[in-house]
Amino acid sequence: MQIQAVIKDIDIIQVSGDLSGEVSAICYDSRNCGKDSLFVAVSGLKLDGHAYIKEAVDRGVKFVVHEKDYSPPPGVTSIRVPNSRAILGVLGKNFYSDPSSRICLIGITGTNGKTTVTYLLEAILKAAGFSVGVVGTVNYRFNNREMPAPHTTPESYELQRILRIMADQGVTHVVMEVSSHALDLRRVDECSFDMGVFTNLSQDHLDYHETLENYFQAKKRFFSEIIPAGKRTYANRMIINGDDPWGRRIVAEAGATLPYRTYCIENKCDVTAERYVFSLEGMRSEINIGGSHIAIFSPLIGKFNLHNILASVTAASSLGIPESFIRAGVENLRNVPGRLEKVSAPGEPEVFVDYAHTEDALQRVLQNLSPFKKGRIITVFGCGGDRDRGKRPLMGKAATAWSDLAILTSDNPRTEDPLSIIAEIEKGMGGNSARKILPMELKNNSNEKSYVVIPDRRKAIETAVTLAGNSDIVLIAGKGHEDYQIIGEKRFPFDDRRVAREALTNKRHEAEH
Repeated sequence: MQIQAVIKDIDIIQVSGDLSGEVSAICYDSRNCGKDSLFVAVSGLKLDGHAYIKEAVDRGVKFVVHEKDYSPPPGVTSIRVPNSRAILGVLGKNFYSDPSSRICLIGITGTNGKTTVTYLLEAILKAAGFSVGVVGTVNYRFNNREMPAPHTTPESYELQRILRIMADQGVTHVVMEVSSHALDLRRVDECSFDMGVFTNLSQDHLDYHETLENYFQAKKRFFSEIIPAGKRTYANRMIINGDDPWGRRIVAEAGATLPYRTYCIENKCDVTAERYVFSLEGMRSEINIGGSHIAIFSPLIGKFNLHNILASVTAASSLGIPESFIRAGVENLRNVPGRLEKVSAPGEPEVFVDYAHTEDALQRVLQNLSPFKKGRIITVFGCGGDRDRGKRPLMGKAATAWSDLAILTSDNPRTEDPLSIIAEIEKGMGGNSARKILPMELKNNSNEKSYVVIPDRRKAIETAVTLAGNSDIVLIAGKGHEDYQIIGEKRFPFDDRRVAREALTNKRHEAEH
């Protein structure tokens, strides 16, 4: 593509060199640059791309987009811009011929529920006969093809590339998880969205956003700036959880200029769940969509998942999907990877793996499991290192409040000392009459509300499964679908689901012999 077409609509401060010729590719990682490519020097959170311009040029880069001082060598053209990161998305949009304009693009944002809502909407849209792509935490997928997801929402250029591939492969609808980081770093600014869904908001990512208000403002920006700039195909383009106070605030602050629909369980909204019954086998509910009633069954568990179903049903209805396909899609989705995913078999303790890694998410999961307990609830959890430290004691408090036994362990400690992380979690665990016990005391502690520290995550999971009777419920929280554990700067293979299944198998074999 000609350089003039690539840099269309970008704000340029200064050009040094010849602004003509072909651009073979765009790169922002110098290691991926090649002959006649364009390198974008982005100032990142850890590394500054300006330090790698020489390496990029040595690899054959012909054009350099930068925001700091740079004098190009002969044969290289430099293009100075106010903000390289913001420009990256525009360059990607131009280079890949604005792929989001050719597809129906639905964005899901919120602290919890994003992944489940994308799976539900994917199932509904597939039931309706559409070709669906998904960009999310678990993976990026379409047409039975999967790509690993290094970020919930890809970098802006990568996102444009992925959307181009999907559009070229006949995808008609893309459902995307939109993270607060992506909104703050403007990764989705150049995407033309048809609709946005807000699930909820609670404390998370304050290591990055610093305050809950900043976190909210990042989310609100999706509805106040990005959705309004997108396509106007549908009457209602903002789908909001009316039971969530932050959702009601979005309606109050952005609803005047953007058509919206709300969904609720507790309050009066456009779409409501009027009757519902929960069990460990799933749920049944009657959903009122503007006076039209639809009876649904879902294998998903818990009231929080009814909120996720309402979000997807409201969005699908707003897209004009017939009720028969909505019902079929909801019923077809058997589970979501690492989201209250059952890993045990009949006749075994009820063992679930869930991604809950915030106080709100952990409390919701435990609250929803509590009505079904016949024995104890045993919770295995930890907190990630190099992340929001303020939520650690809050998660400790939630775990001991709703569990009979909490097993405190390591999550992804990253560069922090796992025992230091655990010590911060413990600060919130003393106020719920839960006594700290030693691992050797576990066998004689069947009734007392307590918690124990077992830093080795494998040993913690094995201990929970071994201790659990067939009437007990075990929740392994924090990592969900992740198949690795980050210790230091390295990733090691580790899947909570696999470890739990192995522990259940070993327990069964021991019982048989």
